[in-house]
Amino acid sequence: MDQEQLIRQIMAEVMANLGKDSVTFQKKSPTPGGSIGRDQYPLGEKMPDKVKSATGKVLADFTLDKVKSGELKAEDFRIAPETLEMQAQVAESVDRDNLARNMRRAAELIAVPDDQLLSVYNALRPYRSTKAELYGIADELEQKYQCKVNAAFIREAADVYEKRGRLKVD
Repeated sequence: MDQEQLIRQIMAEVMANLGKDSVTFQKKSPTPGGSIGRDQYPLGEKMPDKVKSATGKVLADFTLDKVKSGELKAEDFRIAPETLEMQAQVAESVDRDNLARNMRRAAELIAVPDDQLLSVYNALRPYRSTKAELYGIADELEQKYQCKVNAAFIREAADVYEKRGRLKVD
């Protein structure tokens, strides 16, 4: 399969699945105060002008022609933190609080460069880091990228690793 066929196939699959999700939400009224709720789900179908990439592009901006011409770059395919927040609000509106928390953690991490995220991931593997190293990573994420929730998560992981004997020995 040549590159153009592959791009066409990928774009066809993406476009065919926009707004579709295998998640079935229970019926519940939208949250008050202008929040996004169950009735606005799927966002890509019911609010396509509000679903944006991190570079500000809306769903209508994503076409095969723009991919082929090079007008769309890899960074254009990153989701915006605001879009993840809308998804979190939908999840909360149907009592999926854990999913909402995950969406918010992901929204925080959008500002963090990919190579640093991979480094954090590797550092969080058992026996890869000392407690001080993990706390240092948490401090950097919090101070440099305002990732307060993720920083707390990493500190908690460091504490749990310490209790379970999963830290790297100095």
